Amino acid sequence: MTEQKQIGKKITAVIVGAGQRSLIYASYADRHPEELQIVGVVEPDPERRRLTAERFGIPEEGTFASVAELGLRPRLADAAINGTMDELHVETTPPLLKMGYDVLLEKPIGVTEEETLRLQEAARKHRRTVMICHVLRYAPFYRAVKERIAAGEIGEVVNIQTSEHVSYHHMAVSFIRGKWNSEEKCKSSMLMAKCCHDLDLITWLAGDARPAKVSSFGDLMQFRPDKAPEGAGTRRLTDCRIEESCPYSARKNYIDQARWGSYVWNNHHLGVSMTVEEKVMSLLTDNPYGRRVWHCDNDVVDHQSVIVEFDTQMTASHNMVGATSRPCRILHVIGTKGEIQGVLEDGYFVVRRPDPRYGHEYSETKITVDVTNDSHGGGDLLLVEDFVRVLRGERPSISSTSLDQSIDGHRIGFAAERSRKDNSVVVL
Repeated sequence: MTEQKQIGKKITAVIVGAGQRSLIYASYADRHPEELQIVGVVEPDPERRRLTAERFGIPEEGTFASVAELGLRPRLADAAINGTMDELHVETTPPLLKMGYDVLLEKPIGVTEEETLRLQEAARKHRRTVMICHVLRYAPFYRAVKERIAAGEIGEVVNIQTSEHVSYHHMAVSFIRGKWNSEEKCKSSMLMAKCCHDLDLITWLAGDARPAKVSSFGDLMQFRPDKAPEGAGTRRLTDCRIEESCPYSARKNYIDQARWGSYVWNNHHLGVSMTVEEKVMSLLTDNPYGRRVWHCDNDVVDHQSVIVEFDTQMTASHNMVGATSRPCRILHVIGTKGEIQGVLEDGYFVVRRPDPRYGHEYSETKITVDVTNDSHGGGDLLLVEDFVRVLRGERPSISSTSLDQSIDGHRIGFAAERSRKDNSVVVL
């Protein structure tokens, strides 16, 4: 196939793991059917498999219960969108690469550094493209910051500070009641499950600098039985006397506010609906999202700080703080000639430079960027657009999340957990 024909080609893809994230990425095919078509689904849950097939018009012969089953027939598509749970990424991706699929892989790459490097080796062996879903690189906010750093507007980077404030309702649904609440259960730490985006941003904004030393501190401070307020029961709607005033109320967050439906209600993201009465009964009985936040089986940290030294002597820090009032991501990059500071959700950042003129201290320019009302600042589908472009033979964007370019942020995350647990400084 000539390069020109490749550039004009429609890319076909198979969904592997029909969860919320996979469906968001696959929705690019709805908006741009001339560029991407979903032709298959691999999903062990039969109802979810059927609903996904109906959603994208996938014929019966394009539906599979496992990656192994997919491998029994000739390659079905150009690519796979792998949105399986964290601990399944390295179990499912190398077989897809061997079958000839390029892969768009949800983060984290793997649940250990060894897994991550093993997947990198498989991608090189089979000469396939793997892009990691570090969607924040594609958010217009962060892309605009990267472009200014790359253009030398603030000189050489000296220090990068990032913070992620995880809202009280997000913390509760994902990391206390939900699928990522226990490292034993999902195999990922809180830092890697939630903040590998932020660690990736640090390494991306650092340019050619490589992480050299990592230290980290954090713990589970708030959400444990001994911190439960007086009157807090074990289930939200049955024996809790403070339900009316508690911000973690399952009724308030999941029914009244209709938050996190794709997590709390089975197959909500595929159009399955429940009555209010059915939702209440679910929370009253066996739904894990009806539990009190102080009486769950969670063991991951609810706050953590990470410090990194790079081989250029540049330093960086990241603070993850759980259960905040407002969800937001904060950035401050300081260089030898100026600095950039902003909050993703505000939709703008400022560029400051020293100004020693009489009566002045610094100059400041406000840069406004497009921001959408989602947690990733509009980056989700821009990532898929870049993936499609790369598979069509076009040049990747400045935000490219190729596997090789996504390793260092993961290495920081794994080292930070070793440091936190061993009370040590980890040398990479």
